[in-house]
Amino acid sequence: MANRLIECVPNFSEGKDRSVIDSIVQPIIDNRAVSLLDIDMGADFNRTVVTMVGEPEAVLETAIACTAIALSLIDMREHAGEHARIGAVDVVPFIPISGVTMEECVELSRRYATTVSQDHSLPVYLYAYSAATEQRVRLPNIRKGEYEGLAKRIATNEWKPDYGPSQFMPTMGATATGARSLLIAYNVNLNTDEKTKANSIASKIRTSGSIVKDEDGGTVRDENGKPVRNPGLFKHLQAAGWMYDEDTAQVSMNLLNYSETGLHHVTDAIREEAAKIGLEAVAGELVGLVPLDAMLDAGRHYNNGKDAEHKSLVQQAIAGLMLDELDDFEPKSNIIEWAIQER
Repeated sequence: MANRLIECVPNFSEGKDRSVIDSIVQPIIDNRAVSLLDIDMGADFNRTVVTMVGEPEAVLETAIACTAIALSLIDMREHAGEHARIGAVDVVPFIPISGVTMEECVELSRRYATTVSQDHSLPVYLYAYSAATEQRVRLPNIRKGEYEGLAKRIATNEWKPDYGPSQFMPTMGATATGARSLLIAYNVNLNTDEKTKANSIASKIRTSGSIVKDEDGGTVRDENGKPVRNPGLFKHLQAAGWMYDEDTAQVSMNLLNYSETGLHHVTDAIREEAAKIGLEAVAGELVGLVPLDAMLDAGRHYNNGKDAEHKSLVQQAIAGLMLDELDDFEPKSNIIEWAIQER
């Protein structure tokens, strides 16, 4: 495989029908310049996260082909799931891995948006490094109101798509695309079926924190009318409370800069916050792949700060992060660098 590598992690709003996902990923399998590293299907989220790595032009071509298939097979009018989403092809990020700049990935995202909007009349929003305005940098801002609120939102000047029609497309919704740094999608399950408790913990650790309430439960606002917030514990962290299944709540997170806010940092904080309300963290879950350095950092932490050979540190991380509680965690398949070597 060429030295110029990017990662693309499209999220599709289908997590139950394997035949649909098999059809969507077929262009990845067919393209010899692209490697399919992971398919993570979530039935409760009704969402699948696909990870591919390859030469930039080949990845762009493949992402466009996968999008066309997904739009033909997924009908958002029939979709329901726990995870926030705005469309059948919910988000398509382009991520520099080796020999490629962030600016090149920004251009790839714009080319992707141009093609799919023209070919399918698909409304597309640019986010992260590709965003045209500060308001659209964060994906949660674009997803606000989700698919159900999109018809009203897309018709406003404020939320006119960057590409494609400014009208609601019922079967496909809208798509967000952009260039971003490598992030880690990581969840921690709790021994409770109360989503509100998971969300309470999430609000304490995420960067945006929580909104301050007055004695009557109303939102406290500053002199400019903006809600006052209690800051969260960590930088570069998005978090919310979700349901893993009907019996298990989880803290669902995106670590946006794992070198500063690592897997072990958030895991230990969740354990501590859970204990305060009589709960336990019982399992960790990675969605998609994880960088080796993130696992090594966690391994050293759970190895009492001591270094060791990589395989040993990875095993320490797996145990400390509880990654083997829900299913077997296979390092050669789930760590980006090792998965690329395997292929």
